[in-house]
Amino acid sequence: MAAAKRSAAPFVPEGADLAALRRAARDCRGCDLYEPATQTVFGSGPPDARLLLVGEQPGDVEDREGEPFVGPAGRLLRRALAEADLPAEGAYLTNAVKHFKFVPAERGKRRIHKSPARGEVVACLPWLHAELAEVRPELVVCLGATAAKAVLGPAYKVTERRGLLEQADGYRVVSTVHPSSVLRAPDRDEAYAGFLADLRTVREHLGT
Repeated sequence: MAAAKRSAAPFVPEGADLAALRRAARDCRGCDLYEPATQTVFGSGPPDARLLLVGEQPGDVEDREGEPFVGPAGRLLRRALAEADLPAEGAYLTNAVKHFKFVPAERGKRRIHKSPARGEVVACLPWLHAELAEVRPELVVCLGATAAKAVLGPAYKVTERRGLLEQADGYRVVSTVHPSSVLRAPDRDEAYAGFLADLRTVREHLGT
């Protein structure tokens, strides 16, 4: 007999606002990622944000501080959003997976990110669905392949569709790369220019 699939669904309170969702997410045991992680990193931003951005998962800094996009990739994202006239303060920022998955590091060194498995992404989706239902953004931006596959389906390819307007579950969606990929790019200036161009397209779609 096949083992039951893990899911965060039993931990998501029905009809809860963002504050209640955030509190409930602290005790989520929907997959095993909660065990090594420091804490749940839930979304953050205005409850009526017109723009909702979804990344993959919290990183080392986010796991320690408990807030999304506060590490190096987050700083780059906030810089690009400001340059695209989409200030981060007006957006809701979250991740497809709410716990940091990592490879343990030597003492004093930063823990190394490890991409979540598809099953872990699917297990965590009830939290993202609850955030979307509560915020009801005019536009969703998927940052990277994991976020895009979570929102637009496992066959979706950011490399082929980035910057294009999509529809998913009643939401308008645009995908682009994750800001961490810009930091890792051989030509960071070129990668940043492409990322910024995508965000400027987002601004056009949002009509700001």
